[in-house]
Amino acid sequence: MSDIAPPVAALVEEFAKLPGIGVKTAQRLTFFILRSPNDHARRLAEAIIRVKESIVYCSRCFNITETDPCPICSNPSREQDVVCVVEEPLDVLALEKTGAYKGLYHVLHGALSPMNGIGRKELRIDELLKRLDHEHIREVIFATNPGFEGDYTAGSIKLYVKNELNLPDLHMTSLARGLPIGGDLEYADQDTLGRAIEGRREL
Repeated sequence: MSDIAPPVAALVEEFAKLPGIGVKTAQRLTFFILRSPNDHARRLAEAIIRVKESIVYCSRCFNITETDPCPICSNPSREQDVVCVVEEPLDVLALEKTGAYKGLYHVLHGALSPMNGIGRKELRIDELLKRLDHEHIREVIFATNPGFEGDYTAGSIKLYVKNELNLPDLHMTSLARGLPIGGDLEYADQDTLGRAIEGRREL
């Protein structure tokens, strides 16, 4: 990009670092910003800075939040003895949209993937085990993404719980199989996801 002005080339390069954004899309986004009014570009820049400065992880569930604990964890009307384990914060948003789930969450921030060097220590698994050991939880719902890594993650955590904790009354369930294998929860429609929660089975 030696023939492009350095600020333009720098913006294209930064956009191209985003997931799912190739060079062509990065160029289109850059030139969209160039053609936009100054206040539009300024609001975008301010929104990015604000989200980086004000968003933290909830110390209990590790969802993204402005306050700690997050609004879900601090809501007394939620079922405090049910925890839904998800891979990413976007999965919390997807499940909340269904209106079918009224318990708490635990966000792992990924899935186990030994081939990619993602093990137990890279995720919030130990924090989950600590919650289960200290809080009065009657059910853990595994809502990891359908597919090998999601199933492997749920199965591994179940083994950790059984081998490391003495919780004979804890029920471990998973979402019903109405979801496409290899799909992400964030892309599932609300009705399918709601039925998957309501039809969960013992793991």
